[in-house]
Amino acid sequence: MKSLFTGSPGDAVLPHPLPGDQWPPDPRCVFANRVRDSQNEQYVPSNLLKYQRFIEWSPREPFFKSPTRESLESMHRTGDTSMTNTPKTLGNSTLRVGRIGLGCMGMSEFYGGTHDEADHIKTLHAAVDLGVNFFDTADIYGLGHNEELVSKAFSDRWDKVIVATKFGVRRGADGEWLDVCGRPEYVKEACEKSLKRLGVETIDLYYQHRPDPNVRVEESVGAMKELVAQGKVRFIGLSEFSAEQIHAAHAVHPITALQTEYSLWTRDVEEGILEACRELGIALVAYAPLGRGFLTGAIPNRASLDATDWRRDNPRFSDEALAENARFVELIRDIAARKGATEAQVALAWGLAQGEDVFTIPGTRRIERLEENLGAWKVRFTAEELVEIRSRLPRETSGSRY
Repeated sequence: MKSLFTGSPGDAVLPHPLPGDQWPPDPRCVFANRVRDSQNEQYVPSNLLKYQRFIEWSPREPFFKSPTRESLESMHRTGDTSMTNTPKTLGNSTLRVGRIGLGCMGMSEFYGGTHDEADHIKTLHAAVDLGVNFFDTADIYGLGHNEELVSKAFSDRWDKVIVATKFGVRRGADGEWLDVCGRPEYVKEACEKSLKRLGVETIDLYYQHRPDPNVRVEESVGAMKELVAQGKVRFIGLSEFSAEQIHAAHAVHPITALQTEYSLWTRDVEEGILEACRELGIALVAYAPLGRGFLTGAIPNRASLDATDWRRDNPRFSDEALAENARFVELIRDIAARKGATEAQVALAWGLAQGEDVFTIPGTRRIERLEENLGAWKVRFTAEELVEIRSRLPRETSGSRY
């Protein structure tokens, strides 16, 4: 079997062997700071090369198989970083987190099905055992239940985890959506409530969930800056802010991370926002890196969604949009077959390959899916493959994000 994409094997970046192949032939293949083939160099986006480092690879490396929980735990304990979630510094902070985290929202609501708190806590504990230390929640998830769930799960292991939460979107007592609020007094009020639900004295990373159209960014971030000075928040972040808003916020206080949707079918962030983040040293935390489950191939139609699943009301999950967007799954499935990986692992690996400043927080309630996601670390792409993937991606995604 030949490699998936054309290109010079000697110029490979993020090498990965295919079954029956001795590819690439040069075992010294490394992360390069440029593509040596001048014919291809002009096609490689600079952001794919800026953050790459040297890595050794042997043609005798076995063909990839999804790791077991036991093997992941063993490598985490022994410090084997070849396929584990090695902590990296998160943007403008001292936080060290794995680039595959865990989004906790679905453990409280939105994705239908049953919610067994005991099972969810087992999954959270398993995540820590497997080397995941970055967990994402928000005050609106389950009307505060999600923060309380995280508190119960980590009450005896706060020293092993970094938890990010958010404020700014308000809901009524029955869960109805009210508005977005970034008023300074509300920022402080929301923080106090989150501290109480989490059962901590300081929040590791505090995001403004959405910008308030009626309040200047500088005012909201100014209130967050005060929370840092008071020791109630360690670092601050933003979610779904424009490049202009990011610059305005960063001028008030250093921003650690921007959280926004980023995946193979949602790449809007590449139109100026990612550049702004890199200019300011801000990490990108990608939520929904699996396209809310669609990119895994598990949602062929709306009938496969639970009756209470909010995706039934999402424009991208209409029957028409799902049929149109099936092109993304076809591409991912083709790559997965050739890489000997799952669709989820390919989708996550693509996100991780966009730069070491890109962190992902795929959500799951199941331990087996958590293990599968961590297997993304064994999926490797060459620079040529990354360029080829982009050339094969559909130009547009059918349906708006919300």
